[in-house]
Amino acid sequence: MTQHPVPVIAIDGPTASGKGTVAHRVADKLGFHYLDSGALYRLTALSALRHDTPLNDEHAIAKLAEHLPCRFVGDTIWLASENVTGDIRAEEVGNTASKIAVLPTVRHALAGLQLGFRKPPGLVADGRDMGTVIFPHATLKVFLTASVEARAHRRYKQLIDKGFPANMEDLLKDLKERDERDSNRAVAPLKPAEGAHFLETSDMTADEAVEQVLRWYAEAKKHA
Repeated sequence: MTQHPVPVIAIDGPTASGKGTVAHRVADKLGFHYLDSGALYRLTALSALRHDTPLNDEHAIAKLAEHLPCRFVGDTIWLASENVTGDIRAEEVGNTASKIAVLPTVRHALAGLQLGFRKPPGLVADGRDMGTVIFPHATLKVFLTASVEARAHRRYKQLIDKGFPANMEDLLKDLKERDERDSNRAVAPLKPAEGAHFLETSDMTADEAVEQVLRWYAEAKKHA
């Protein structure tokens, strides 16, 4: 009997584009596993900050990434025995994650960890290189984006709702700098994967975006 590969939906896009919310809801609807690849970089960043690891010490950070004692339980993210779901969303951690994400050995260290999330009945993975590098043969590839202004407003609301301080001008500046870093890094730059569907969500609700991804997936399954 032919063994069918485990289906993967790869959703890539810039910071605060809404890809995490959409990916999580799509996974719930389909009963699939969910991978927030950005969380792995944030966990590595948090670990580096806590260990006072210099951000230019690529091999020390890669070693932290390679032995990251992390797990995802429902909506919570754990580092060893500590729930760090809120901690990894702090702006300092996000900015640090963006800086270490340009380091080739760190990306290599986390690649194997990410591939391990592909388990039956399927996986929805969100990040910046899911469709281009980690899962190039994904059943469906989506490049989800929004204007930098829309993303800044979303990030502002997200931070305020979670009790973090936020400044709109600083958020806009940080997002533009992150976009620049992510798009121009030498290894796995942020770009649409070959054959990806574009989803512009500036004027879309999360539910509308989820429904569109589910329609594309239903279509992709017919041709798989």
